[in-house]
Amino acid sequence: MVRLNAPLPGKPAKATYGAISRLGVFGGTFDPPHIGHLILADEARSQLALDHILWVLTPNPPHKGDHSISPLEVRTSLLQAAIQDQPYFSLSTVDIDRPPPHYAVDTIRLIKSQFPEASIFYLIGGDSLRDLPKWHAPRELLDLCPTLGVMRRPDDQVDILTLESLLPGISTRIQWINAPLLEISATSIRAKLKSGQSFQYYLHPAVYRLICDKHWYQGEA
Repeated sequence: MVRLNAPLPGKPAKATYGAISRLGVFGGTFDPPHIGHLILADEARSQLALDHILWVLTPNPPHKGDHSISPLEVRTSLLQAAIQDQPYFSLSTVDIDRPPPHYAVDTIRLIKSQFPEASIFYLIGGDSLRDLPKWHAPRELLDLCPTLGVMRRPDDQVDILTLESLLPGISTRIQWINAPLLEISATSIRAKLKSGQSFQYYLHPAVYRLICDKHWYQGEA
């Protein structure tokens, strides 16, 4: 069990974090972070009895290829705003603080070194679970994580039998997270911003205010 006597990486100190024996890790580009992310993370925290969740902001994920991603400074500010009022959420800079490529297995290995006594629960979407055999060193990733918390999305189609044949034992690691199937994506929100459509209630109020004040995402090509 790990007790935090100092702020988590990238997070200002709060009253106390208490003891951490079950640590969730939720990674992504969060471009921008939206209420779907927050709902899924909170459901994971509740259903998996997690003590804390680290939000790992990935600067340039290998699987995104040539897709355009907003500047790291923008996404960092927005993610901090999104989770600032939740004592059981923190921003981890583990990927920000090291050079690419940012493979999940290396991220988890570093977090495990920071929290050696904590059980790591890696939180992913059903689409990521489906593609997991194609990831870098997926077997090593599973060895580091006793549990994969899998968050279903409306269009997910996961063939567990195929996954099991490619990564034996993976089916025993999966815990499904039941949450509202919200058809909200960062891509659709960016599209709304660019076209001047309403987007306010897809975001945490602090995220919405930042985007409006800074004119981020608006008028992008």
